[in-house]
Formats: sequence, structure tokens, C-alpha cells
Amino acid sequence: MTGETTRSTSDCIAQMARDAREAQREVALLDDAAKSAALREIANVLRASGEAILSANAKDLASGRDGGLAEAMLDRLALDEGRLEGIAGALENVAQLPDPVGEVISRDDRPNGLELSRVRIPIGVIGIIYESRPNVTIDAAALCFKSGNAAILRGGSEAVHSNRALMQAFGEGLEKAGIPRQIVQLVPTQDRAAVGAMLQASGLIDMIVPRGGKSLVERVQRDARVPVLAHLDGICHTYVDRSADPETAKQVAVNAKMRRPGICGAMETLLIDSAYPAAAELCTALADSGCELVGDGRARALDPRIEEANEEDWDTEYLAPKLSIAIVDGLDAALGHIARHSSGHTDAVIATDENVTERFLSEVDSAIVMANASSQFADGGEFGLGAEIGIATGRLHARGPVALEGLTTYKWQVRGSGQTRS
Repeated sequence: MTGETTRSTSDCIAQMARDAREAQREVALLDDAAKSAALREIANVLRASGEAILSANAKDLASGRDGGLAEAMLDRLALDEGRLEGIAGALENVAQLPDPVGEVISRDDRPNGLELSRVRIPIGVIGIIYESRPNVTIDAAALCFKSGNAAILRGGSEAVHSNRALMQAFGEGLEKAGIPRQIVQLVPTQDRAAVGAMLQASGLIDMIVPRGGKSLVERVQRDARVPVLAHLDGICHTYVDRSADPETAKQVAVNAKMRRPGICGAMETLLIDSAYPAAAELCTALADSGCELVGDGRARALDPRIEEANEEDWDTEYLAPKLSIAIVDGLDAALGHIARHSSGHTDAVIATDENVTERFLSEVDSAIVMANASSQFADGGEFGLGAEIGIATGRLHARGPVALEGLTTYKWQVRGSGQTRS
């Protein structure tokens, strides 16, 4: 790549960021009613544009199949009428959510008469770098807009036609509502230099959110000169305690793995208490569902279809119908395994013993910890957040599904009556 091309791409990103900043100042002044009405208008345009969007998506699917894209990735990429209606519905759900901007987080009257308030405000300009899921285009745009932020979106080449069609509909809806299109912009090039330019845009872009595979997130976290909100892997565990109800354990475990194996909340490792009486039946149910199983020695004795696991399996996000199984001697052993191998995304326990569930919920240090529920619920929509811009596994700013509140920061407002400091 020539230096001139690199400069041209950097200039393009810089101009997009400046335009976004200008639009963001205008949108930050809008009230909740105006933003919500705009989102409902965009949902209407999206439905009216369904044929064009699905036609564009068909091009991406054909290119993906020709290019040997994995089935899990094709599933993430695919749109149909049902999924498109789900995207439009998500817009309407976000419209109904309380606007966090302007919320008074805390208020205090100081002895000297000063009135102090902490008030939620937008972060500013947010860059989202993502791969093959076109629904992210709308989810990210809607959440950023509702929370008063501007967004610069850079989708993956696998979904280029889908993303452009979706963004065309989003932009038309904004214009109909009298909102500047620059509040949400899609990077017009698939040149990889655009990603680098976004990561280096300190002072122009306020935060980067990557959504995609491990290599993408690793690059963003390594190269960014802008704050990053991200998770790297979704190595999610489910621990089945000796007290677990067998039917509950079977239903939850099969759902956690097989409902959609390619999402980041899918179970990747099943831990079974050595004193759990229905372990063989649980493994049989998973194998019968079409899941490839690997396990340690004690797990392999439960079903002849379980192959031998290697050390890498305990640290692998399969994103496919494959599962590693380990037999552990009680809760303490399960907690130790999770502490060594969990990515801090979502971990779950199945138990009827309340002492076990409460210890698990208290002691597992993950962004999402569940009891007696499928890890596939690790989703902003399921959490009542309308949609999510991603799952954050760090310990700063936001954690778990990041939606409207996670896209805000705060400022102090100090009201006085002429006080001076001695």
C-alpha cells in the first residue's frame, strides 16, 4: 500500500470524525421524544426497504459460500424476513427505552452551600469495528444515536452489501426525521487501512468498540490509541452440581450449547460434579443433539462418542457444535477450573442447593454469572436493554451487555451563590 493511499484513508476517517463531532453537538441537544420518533421512522423505512436489503444480503451470502466462509459465520451473516423484522423491532424497542442523557446520578449539598450533581452525558464519537453480523449496523447506530453519540461504523467485507443497504435505510429515516445523516456514518471503503486510521484517531474518536473474532479484537486492543470497550473470547462454562435437577440440567445444557453455537454466549465447556448421578444421560443428550464432544478421562467413560480432550480445548472458543467436558470434584474444583480458563464473559451453575448457587454467583468473577439458566441469555435484548453494542469483559466503565447507559459518561455540575475558597 502506498503512503499516498494511507494518507488518503486517514484523511477520510479524520473528516468523517469531524463531521460526526459537529452532528453530535446538535443531536446531544435533542430531547427523548425527538430521538425516539426518529428511531420509529427509521424502523418504518427499514421495513419498506426489506426487498433491497435482502437482495444485498443474498449477494454477501453467495460470496461467503464461494469464499468458503464457515457455517457459523454464514449463520451470523444471513438475513431473512424474520431477522429483518427483528432488527426493525429492536429499533422500536430502543425508542421506548428511557433516555439516559441528563439523568442525575447523584446530588449533594455541601456545608459551604455548593450544590453538586453528577449528570449523564454522551461519550461523543464512537467507532465500531465489526465483522459479519449485519444486525450490528443497526443495533450500534440506534444505541449510539439514542444515547446522544455519533457513530462511525466499519463493517467486515463479508457483509459489505448488507451493511450499505441497511445504512441507506437508516440514513433515509434520519433525514425524514430532520436529523443530520452524519450522526451515523459507514466507512465507505473496505481498505484495512481504515481500521488502522480509526485506531489512531486519538482526539477525533472518543471510544472504539470491536465486535468480531479473536484476531480482530487482539489487533484493536494492541494498536488502539483510543480507549477500547471489548471482550476477547467467549469461553463460557456451565457447572452441573450434584444437587442439580436432571431434567433441568439436560434442557439448559443442550440449549446453552446448541441453540446457536456460533454466538459468544454459547457454552464451550461443561463441568460436571463427580457426584452428579445423571452425568451419562446428560452427555448422551448432548451427543444425540449433534454436538461433537471431547473430554477428560472420567468424562470419556460416560459415552463412547466422547473423544479425548487436549489442553488447548479448555481455552478454546469453538463457536461451533463442539463442547469440552470435564468431571470435577465439587464446587471448589469447578470454581478453580473456571478461574483458570474462563474468559470472563458468561459462566453458569445448575443446582438446587442455594448455598452452591449463591457461592457461585458471588465467587465467579465474570461479567455475567447465571444460576439455573442458559448462557445463551447473555444478550442485551434479553436483559431488557433493547439491544447491545457488545459485551464488555473488562473492569472499567461498563461490564456485560453494553447498551444506552454504557455509552454515556458523566460530568459534575456545581451550582453556587458566590462562594470563594479560602
